[in-house]
Parts: sequence; structure tokens; C-alpha cells
Amino acid sequence: MDLQLQNKVIPVTGGAKGIGEGIALVLAKEGAIPVIIGRKAADNLKVVQAIEAEGGKAWQVEAELTDPASSEAAIKAILEKFGRIDGLVNNAGVNDGVNLEHGSYEAFMASLHKNLVHYYLMAHYALPALKASKGAIVNISSKTAETGQGGTSAYAASNGGRNALTREWAVELLPYGIRVNAIVVAECYTPLYETWIKSLPNPEEKLASIVQKIPLGNRMTTAEEIANTTAFLLSERSSHTTGQLIHVDGGYVHLDRSL
Repeated sequence: MDLQLQNKVIPVTGGAKGIGEGIALVLAKEGAIPVIIGRKAADNLKVVQAIEAEGGKAWQVEAELTDPASSEAAIKAILEKFGRIDGLVNNAGVNDGVNLEHGSYEAFMASLHKNLVHYYLMAHYALPALKASKGAIVNISSKTAETGQGGTSAYAASNGGRNALTREWAVELLPYGIRVNAIVVAECYTPLYETWIKSLPNPEEKLASIVQKIPLGNRMTTAEEIANTTAFLLSERSSHTTGQLIHVDGGYVHLDRSL
């Protein structure tokens, strides 16, 4: 299926690693121009170079997304370079373990800025361009908003906010033909996930116990699988889909654990 993404300019926050990198790679394969936004230009450039080596197109912007001025400057740089924005993928964030019992106001607020506030900022600053292109927004979210995890209050709250913003923006942006959807991720093996697993006692046993609970195939979701759904939601092939929280998780969140 041709997703009709040829030469579409699509910023991807956190596009240098993990799920974001997977999204950037798939978008490039579909002929789009992913613009990787991240705090380290060197990391961004590695992905850009990998895409270009395969004959694709990509660009990068170094930005600290917790800084509103830096977020605004990133969108401005993209518009100066390309003159348009055809879609937006909000993805950057980290499960930073800011919990209720041992956390603090300062840590909680800092986590919201790392994980939620820049979702709003990127959409806000990109909105005039998205109105012009009738582009789509995809927010990457996490099961923690729905299932809880324990020990990660700020991240769970941020993902609840991501889900709520998805529904709110889908309503607010209806008059402009801008579709907004979210992909809810459960167990996807990324460098950050690997770091978390290795921080636990008996990490191999813990990983095996998680995988056994994923109904479809008893395996982790791949970044490419998240990316494939993201590309579809950004494309006109999903032209009547908006306000949806789509779980790409092998049935982990909703199917019976007895499976």
C-alpha cells in the first residue's frame, strides 16, 4: 500500500533512539522526510546518515525540549529549511521513576516537562503549518497511564496527559481537518527499556516473565511495529481516524492474562 507520504516533512521528537529512531527509519522508507529533534546533534546525525546511506532523506535539529524557547526554535528552523510541516510525531520522553513516596515537587514538575509539556509546545508552535497542510499528529504514549506500574507517578501522569491531549486536540482541530491519534506502547524493547531491565534484580528472569505475559507470540513489540502504525496514522490512508488511542502491544493490556 502506498501511504502517499512522499516528501512529507514530519518532525519526530526523540527520533535518534529507540521507538523514535524506528519511526524515522520507516518514514524515510515511505519517502517522507523525517526531521529528528533531539538534544544531541551527534546522535541525531547518526540516524540522518543511516537514512541517507539507504537513499532516503532526513534532517535534524538539536533542541532541548524541556526549554520552551528551544522547542519554538526547533519548529522555526524546520519551517526556514522546508517551508512547511506535514505531520508531527511527539515521542520524546523517559520513564524516570519519579514516585510518590520518595519523590519531590521539583522532580515531579521536571518530569512533566521531560514527558508531557513539550508535546503541547511542539503542537502549539507547529499548528499554523499543520493547518496549512492539514497534517496529522501522532502522540506516542504508554500503558502506564492505564495500568499503573508502581514507582513512576510523574511518567504515568504524563502519559495520562498525552492520552487526554490526543482526544482534546482531535476535537479542537476538527475544523482544520487535522487528525490526532495516539499509539499506546506496552512492552517494546529499546535501549531505555534494556537499561531499566538491567537495573532490576535477576533481569533475565524478569524479562522472561514479562514476555510470557504478552499474548500475541509471547514476544516484545518491535520499534518497527510501532513505526508502521505511526506511518499509517500520519497518512491519508487513515483519513477518517482521529481521537483514537491505539494499542500496539500484542494484546498485553487488554487480553486475558490466562492466555
